Amino acid sequence: MENIIKIENLNFYYGNFLALKNINMDIYKNKITAFIGPSGCGKSTLLRTLNRMNDFIENIKVEGNIYFKGQNIYSKEVDPVELRRRIGMVFQKPNPFPKTIYENIVYGLRKNGVNKKEILDEVVERTLKAVALYDEVKDKIYKSALELSGGQQQRLCIARAIAMQPEVVLMDEPTSALDPISTLKIEELLLELKKDYTIIIVTHSMQQAARISDWTAFFLNGELIEYDTTENIFENPRDKRTEDYITGRFG
Repeated sequence: MENIIKIENLNFYYGNFLALKNINMDIYKNKITAFIGPSGCGKSTLLRTLNRMNDFIENIKVEGNIYFKGQNIYSKEVDPVELRRRIGMVFQKPNPFPKTIYENIVYGLRKNGVNKKEILDEVVERTLKAVALYDEVKDKIYKSALELSGGQQQRLCIARAIAMQPEVVLMDEPTSALDPISTLKIEELLLELKKDYTIIIVTHSMQQAARISDWTAFFLNGELIEYDTTENIFENPRDKRTEDYITGRFG
């Protein structure tokens, strides 16, 4: 199996607080990897180190290495903006811009100097189809994205992320603000998208991790306790703490 991200001996500090302790793991290409664990265990912090979103926080320190396709993402040669184009992100709450559906999707392309109408039109249609939103919104793509339902807004945010043609998509609890039907639609969508993208998802829902991920990492107090195929994590965990968490004894 081909890894696309390799994390080696990663420590992450907020000030003097050690939030991630000696994390070592490989993220595999075209798979869905779920990060699970109780609140405050470090899973969202780790997710944000993978495209350097934590750079925006003051007084942080990163030790160790994260390699994306063989290149250390914290090396001087790496442009964080280009890195975030290649490793996109979808947040917990849908956050469409107060613009039209069309302008939401092409926002990043315009920022990168792409303004040719034929190209933008093609990207809008392709990404809306990819997120199974095209039929629902094709007659209102020039209307405000804020008129969409929560589930539609989140699919639009996924479309906006993949419009930049990233290789990896990071998702920080992308369905926690959604109803069960919208959640199911997003989950079905992720299973489709992994043919073209590598997906890493932070989720509070163990059922979600079990349903859609190929690999699952369990974190506790900033440590990676266990990382294995999702089947092994849920059916045959090696560590008692993993078993206690997934059976609901704590968390």
